[in-house]
Order: sequence, then C-alpha cells, then structure tokens
Amino acid sequence: MAALADSCTTAAAPADSPPPPWLADLNPQQLAAVQQGDAPLLVLAGAGTGKTATLAARVAALVLAGVDPHRLLLLTFSRRAAQSMAQRAGRRLHQALGLRATQAPPVLPWAGTFHAIGARLLREYATQIGLPDHFSIIDRGDAQDLMALQRQALGLAAAHSRFPMAATCLAICSRTLNSQQPLAQVLADHFAWCSAWEAELKVLFRAFAAAKAAQQLLDYDDLLLAWLQVLADDGLAAHIGARFDAVLVDEYQDTNRLQAAILQRLKPDGRGLTVVGDDAQSIYRFRAAEVGNILGFAQQFGPQARTVLLERNYRSSQPILDASNAVIAQAADRHAKTLWTHRTTGPRPQLVTVADELAQARWVADAVLARREEGVVLKQQAVLFRTGSHSAALELELARRQIPFVKYGGLKFLEAAHIKDLLSLLRWGQNPRCMLAAWRAAQLVPGLGPRGARRLVDALTAADDPRAALAAFLPPPAARADWPALARLVQQLQAADSPWPAELDAVRAWYTPHLERLHGDSAALRQLDLDQLQRLAALQPSRERFLTELTLDPPEATSDEAGVPHQDEDYLILSTIHAAKGQEWDAVTVLNVIDGCMPADMATGSAAAVAEERRLLYVAMTRARHHLALMVPLRFHVTQQHRLGDRHLYGGLSRFIPPAVAAWFDRVTDGPAAPDAAPAVLPPRPTGAAPLLQLGQAWD
Repeated sequence: MAALADSCTTAAAPADSPPPPWLADLNPQQLAAVQQGDAPLLVLAGAGTGKTATLAARVAALVLAGVDPHRLLLLTFSRRAAQSMAQRAGRRLHQALGLRATQAPPVLPWAGTFHAIGARLLREYATQIGLPDHFSIIDRGDAQDLMALQRQALGLAAAHSRFPMAATCLAICSRTLNSQQPLAQVLADHFAWCSAWEAELKVLFRAFAAAKAAQQLLDYDDLLLAWLQVLADDGLAAHIGARFDAVLVDEYQDTNRLQAAILQRLKPDGRGLTVVGDDAQSIYRFRAAEVGNILGFAQQFGPQARTVLLERNYRSSQPILDASNAVIAQAADRHAKTLWTHRTTGPRPQLVTVADELAQARWVADAVLARREEGVVLKQQAVLFRTGSHSAALELELARRQIPFVKYGGLKFLEAAHIKDLLSLLRWGQNPRCMLAAWRAAQLVPGLGPRGARRLVDALTAADDPRAALAAFLPPPAARADWPALARLVQQLQAADSPWPAELDAVRAWYTPHLERLHGDSAALRQLDLDQLQRLAALQPSRERFLTELTLDPPEATSDEAGVPHQDEDYLILSTIHAAKGQEWDAVTVLNVIDGCMPADMATGSAAAVAEERRLLYVAMTRARHHLALMVPLRFHVTQQHRLGDRHLYGGLSRFIPPAVAAWFDRVTDGPAAPDAAPAVLPPRPTGAAPLLQLGQAWD
C-alpha cells in the first residue's frame, strides 16, 4: 500500500511518464483513480464510464503494491458482481505479472456482498456478542411468515380497525433498522396510514426480535445490525479493521445508513477506503438507500479525502448524453459532472407524443420492427417502464403481432413452495430451535394442519431439549400413520454424523411422494429445481455453508416459472427501470414519461422522492447506446389512485422535461397534437345537421 501511495498523485500520470502496459487502456481519469494512495477515495463514476474496469484495475494495483489479497475487502451488492470484479482484477494481474494463461490469478477470499461478508464475520465473532455460532439465516419470505405468526399471536390480526399486514410490518421494521431512524419518523415519511399503530408496532417488532433470538435466527437486516453491534466494541472494531489493509465498495450510492456506519467503524479515518458510485444513479430509496452517503463522503473524512471524476462515457452517443446531462442537471443536490464521448454523431433522442396507451403500444411495436429491419436485433432493443403494470397494453400488442419478448420478473427461486419445503427440512435439521422450519415441514404430513403444527411448535419451544420433545410428540389421529417417517428423518438430520450432501437423498426420498400429492402435474417440473438444488449442495463443504450461501445468493427463477420456450432466435427485452440498472442496449424506449407515471403519483410526497424519480429517468435514458425514445401518451390508465377508481386520466409531459431540456430532443407526434400545440379550430356546424346528442340518452 505504501508503494502505491508513494508513486501516485491525485491527477493523471504526467505525459512523460506513461502508464505501465497493463494499464495502457485506461483514460487519464481512470488512471488517476487506480493510482491514488491510501487516503479516503471517492470515485464518482458516471453512467457507462468504465467503473468496473477501473475498480478491478485498482484492486490489481493494490496487490502489486504489496497488499496481501487475503487482507483486501471488496464489498458489492451482488455475488456475481464480486465474482466478476475478482476475475477482471485477476486478468489485470496476469498482464502485469506476465503469468501464463494456465496460471491461476490470486484469489480474493473477502470479496462479496455486505450480507455475505457480515454472515462470515459473525460466524467468527458470534460468541463475542452472545450470538450462537450455529445461527440460521432466513430470507425475506421466511421473515414475513415469522412476522405473521407474531402478529397473530399478539391478537393484532383481530383488531377492530385495519392493522398493517405482515408484509407491510416487515417493510416498516426493515426500513427503520436500515435507515437508522426512529420508528415515528419512518411512519410519518413512508407509511403515514400506519402512524396510529406506532405503539402496537413496537410491541410486534420486539416480539419478532424475541422469536428470532429464541429460534437462533437472523434475517437479512440482522446480519448488518449484528455486524455493527460487533464493531460497536472498540477493541473488536480495531481488531477487525486491522485485518484489512484496503476496503473497496462498489455502488456506494446504494448503501444505507447502517452500511455506512459499518464502513466508518472499519476505517474510522478513511485510510485504505475506496468507494465507487454515482449519486445520479441512486434509485433504491425504497430499500433505505441513502444518497447522502455519497454526497457527504468528502465532508465525512475531511481534507484528506480525494475525489476523482469519471466522465468519459463508452456507451452512448453524444446526443443521448446531452439530453441525459440536461435532465440530471436540474437536480438540486448532486455532484456536478458532464458525461461526454468521442462518438459525437448519432440520431437525437425522440419525444414521441401519442393519443393513449394503445397508440403507444402500436408505435413501439412499429419502431421495434423497423429497427430490426435496419439491423438492430430484438435482443439489443429494450422497453423500460416505471412499474410492471405499465407494459400491459404493449404485451398484448406484441403478442398479437407475434413479436417475442421477455419481461424481467416472476417468482424468485426461494419463494417457490417446493424449494421452501425442502429447505425447511434442512434448516430444522441444522437448527432444532428453528420453529419456523418445523412449522412448515410438519404441515407437509397429511392430516397435520396449522393447529397440530402449532401444538408441535409450542412443545418444542417449551422444551429444554427440542430433540426429546420431537420424539415424544403425539400427532393428531389423522397424521399418526405418516408422522413417524418425518420424525425419523428430522432426528437423522439432527444427528452429529448426518452425512453431507448424501443426506439430501434421504430428504428427497421422504419429500417426493408429498411433492406429487401437493403439486400433481407440475411435480415433474419441480423435481428439476430439486435436482438443481442437489447439484448446488455438492459444491458446498457443509449443510450450514450451503444454507447460508443459498439464502444470500439464490438462483433467480424456478423451472415452473420459465414459461414456454421461445422458438424464435430473438426476442425483445421488457424491463422495469430498476431491473435495467447496469444493463445497456442499442435502442431503448421508455414508456409513459408523463406526470403521474414519471414521477409516479405515489412518489411525489417529498422533495427527496421527486429527486429520486428524476434519477430514475436518468438511469433509463443512459441505458441507450444509439437510439432513445421517450413516450408521452396524452391519456393513460390509472389503477394506483384508488380514490379515483379505475379510469383514464389526461396527462402532460413529465416535469423532468421542461422546454429547455426538451430542446435536446426531436419531437414526434403520432396522431394528436403535442401537449403544447395550439388547439384545432372547429369548422362551423352545417345547417340541417342532426340534432345534438341529449346527455340523458347515455342512461337509456
């Protein structure tokens, strides 16, 4: 690290000191970021500016400067991003060290998501904070189920007035923890209709936390909260912080206050800390992401902090960047930067005014086919939208015209019933105190319903030895024939010598008849998911490691949600803007760029919410390489405004495209005049015309 610090400045390398060959492809801004010393470093990486390449090169430079790869912590927001970063850093090191292609690059064992790294550290330091080292990790779905059980046990489900459902309660709890704000403030800002239940929610959340503690469970939020609790001890914080010479954080604009506090405790003075991100792409406020973390980085670490701007864009043409720069320049609080590219030519982006959603769907389908004839394959075209329901009319039009498409979304792997069933058996075997797993697994036995499962859970909870209580449990008469097989299986899984991963054979042998009974015709397809689960299990050294890795980084979708395979060699991409972040296409069309949809009508309650909606539009626009069209339907369907009913409303161009910004676009009108055009003058009514319609006839 010292060698890197001694050889670097805050600017690009001088012209008479060319970079080493393995860094020759970086531009001066990227090179300046790579060659910084160990002062707190913020790399402001605009959209398409080579953020990943820069961060990977910095990782390689740190290793070359003497940092042990085992003392380098790389934090990302997805496991795949961490793996990609490690692979790219490895390729850089291959170049720098002149390694043969067959030689493995250095391994980065501490590259992963905040939650995965937190889980790993907690296994090591659990006893220091009174946490059992064999705790189980549950996903959001299981956490919601546990919240529902506590909600019911407290009698809140029988309240005379509307009490929030379990999913809402979990969202409130999660937001409060991750934002590090008082419950009252979270309710007032984001869940105003729940404010009257503040006292009851506090009771519920305490019961929820107590239930997790009793069952030795941690949910996603607890992984961060417990990690910060470890770091609250000055001695432990110094010990853990000293384990890492360098800490690098990707997508820093997406961190919440809890994650920022963890980083501050790891590196109190910021030495060795590098964060990379773009405040203009902070769009996860609904997950408690705090854009203030990146906006206030320099103030947090004082005059020793360094900032490097990455502004050269390698993705989009200059006309698209000009329009995108104009949109984000309206933001009140931001790090000023102007994206530019050497690709100065290209078509200007379009503002397309259409009559309604049906006309919008027809125009998009026509444009998609026209670009396909020009050589832009469907896979390089994307249609983006604020909310999944906004594409309904377009999906019907595409189907009618036989244009294949894929829409990102659907049931997640861990949300599928058969996956949750199998994992509940493994979790119960791993953790005899996991009553949530016992509750679900027990109800797989025919004749054992919720009441019988509750009696089992109560007996296990009250027992000093849950294994003995399981052996002594007497099921209801309807379940007595099938219950012993499950009891034997769980006892086998809880035995110290239960073989891994061979024990999965026994689990599947017991579960297969129940899978066929419960899911009928789809059982064979669901077995494919269980086959995949078993293959994943074979890659992990233990059941505990398997359950942890799968919970923190599950596959995206299940076999039964894959749908009919496309026989066509090509297909159009439909995606929400949130799901499209980090992606790019040759042509991008954004639906419903009108007030009420962009910004969404439910996201205009505060200046911060409106500011994020502007950033959301900016993210959508900067996905495009060559062609960009923003759609402006004059009439659109509204379902989210329940007070208005299910009806059409007239809308105007989004407030994010005022006249000064609209000047960067070509205006296209399909049918009706644009919103700012003069109304047409009607001709005089001819003599002898039929009498005017009487309004009363509408009710005949």
